Amino acid sequence: MYLPEKFIEKYTHLLGKEAEQFLETFESDPISAYRINPLKAGQKIFSDPIPNTPWGFYGKVSGKSAEHVTGLVYSQEPAAQMVGQVAAPKKGMRVLDLAAAPGGKSTHLLSYLQNTGVLISNEISTKRSKILVENIERFGARNVVVTNESADRLTQVFASYFDLIVFDGPCSGEGMFRKDHEATQYWHEKYPKECAKLQQSILEDAMKMLAPGGRLVYSTCTWAPEENEEIVKWLLDTYNLELLNIPKINGMVKGIEFSEVARMYPHRFKGEGQFVAHLRDTRQPEHKLRKMKAAKSNLTSEQLSLWQDFAKKHLAIKLSGLLQTFGDQLYLLPDGLPDLKKLKIARNGLHLGTFKKKRFEPSFALGVALSPNDVEQFIKIDIEQFEIYVAGNTISLPESLPNGWYQIVVEGNGMGFAKIVGNTVKNYFPKGLRFNF
Repeated sequence: MYLPEKFIEKYTHLLGKEAEQFLETFESDPISAYRINPLKAGQKIFSDPIPNTPWGFYGKVSGKSAEHVTGLVYSQEPAAQMVGQVAAPKKGMRVLDLAAAPGGKSTHLLSYLQNTGVLISNEISTKRSKILVENIERFGARNVVVTNESADRLTQVFASYFDLIVFDGPCSGEGMFRKDHEATQYWHEKYPKECAKLQQSILEDAMKMLAPGGRLVYSTCTWAPEENEEIVKWLLDTYNLELLNIPKINGMVKGIEFSEVARMYPHRFKGEGQFVAHLRDTRQPEHKLRKMKAAKSNLTSEQLSLWQDFAKKHLAIKLSGLLQTFGDQLYLLPDGLPDLKKLKIARNGLHLGTFKKKRFEPSFALGVALSPNDVEQFIKIDIEQFEIYVAGNTISLPESLPNGWYQIVVEGNGMGFAKIVGNTVKNYFPKGLRFNF
């Protein structure tokens, strides 16, 4: 593949004896991988695990498979998986994924949180935020809000709020050259410096949102020192931060200037290019948190009654959180959030469903987020019926069932709710997600 001459010169100088081996990797295929979702039931035995990871496997996932449609697996290359693994939030934490699309790091963070605490998954691009929403919805987590904002706007709501911030910065993309050949076309010698300025400006806002004693995971998919070690040095010089050591697993190497950070080169690490730094705020956590305006419910008494009637009849668990409507749509927000009215919201927590005249209809997202143990009625379908259903067709059952809402379950995991009338399963699979085999 084509590589810019200045790029070759730069890494020949930086890598010395290893440069030839490094440059040869650009003639090989990129490495594909995926993670399994611990929030889902029906875990299968997958082959070719990525060493030293809790959920990672080498290989490709079909977007038409039942595993993908129900959120049991998520495609993410091995080096990118290391960011979430370094962050590894503990249950109950307040976490921000500042540049989240398409969702790999957010879904990884949600795997650790296990439906506790809160994740704000932010993406400034409206177009990319829609992809992020789709991927998070499929993953089935209940404790995440997707925002569509700039970092400076987030600071107005989340000052000193987060225990952990993950920022995978917009970068020169050198580590993606092998995966995306077009990325070489816009690379030039000064591009890393230009990207570093943008990263620095966003980090200035990120630091306003980090709680005293909190952690910051900073990463890029590039090898440029200007965007990596130089940004880390600036952070250490400017803020009350200390570097935490990242264990060097699976072929990771230490940084050019700091031994604590991790670099992933494709001739050493089986994956694409990545840089990760792990920092901790050294200020003492505040005993008294600053008072913030809390989010409030806005349901009418009729809406609350309709939701409670549905939940009593169809759910086997009680969902905790704050109920809010947006138009006729009902959402469940994680507890402990400030008022989000100032922000553009792409997904206001877990979408529960829609209020219609004198009734409530459950959402696809709710049926994906719940396990069969969480509902009163579900129906299992086989792979042949799955292929019929995702194409937008009804399913005929061998015998009639009582009319009503049922969770559709394939291979142990939910894929939405559907209404059964007699022996017919009506199709409620979202039109925008349908496909044919």
